[in-house]
Amino acid sequence: MKKLSEYIFFWALGGCIYYFFEILFRGFSHWSMFVLGGICLLFFYIQGSLLHWKEPLWRQVLRCIIFVTAMEFITGIIVNKWLHLEVWDYSGLPLQLFGQICFPFIVIFSGLCLVGIFISGYLSYWLFGEEKPSYHIL
Repeated sequence: MKKLSEYIFFWALGGCIYYFFEILFRGFSHWSMFVLGGICLLFFYIQGSLLHWKEPLWRQVLRCIIFVTAMEFITGIIVNKWLHLEVWDYSGLPLQLFGQICFPFIVIFSGLCLVGIFISGYLSYWLFGEEKPSYHIL
C-alpha cells in the first residue's frame, strides 16, 4: 500500500508540474499533458529507485529522455492524430517526426528530465524514507 501511495503521489506531482509548466510557457495546456507529465515523473522515480540512485546521471538522463520522447510520440499519435484534439504540432520545427516530436523539444525535455530525477530522488527520501540518492556524473 505504501508503494501505491508513492506512485500516486509522483504521478500527481508530475502531472501538476508539467501542466503548470505548459500554462506558464504556452499560456494553456490539456488534460492529456497532466497524464503524460505524471507518467514521466513516475518513470523517473521508478528507474532511480530500482537502481538505488547509484547509476551515473548521464545514463539516467539518457534513459529518461528516451522514455519521455517515446511517450510524447505515442501520446501525440493518440491525441493529435487519432482523436484530432490538436494539442500540439511541431511540423514547423526542425528535425521533427509527424509533427509529434522534434529535436529542439528533446533538448528542452532533457533538462526537465534532469530536474525530475533530482525531484523524485530527494522527495522519495524526504517524504517516504526511501534510500538517499547519491548522484554522480560518471
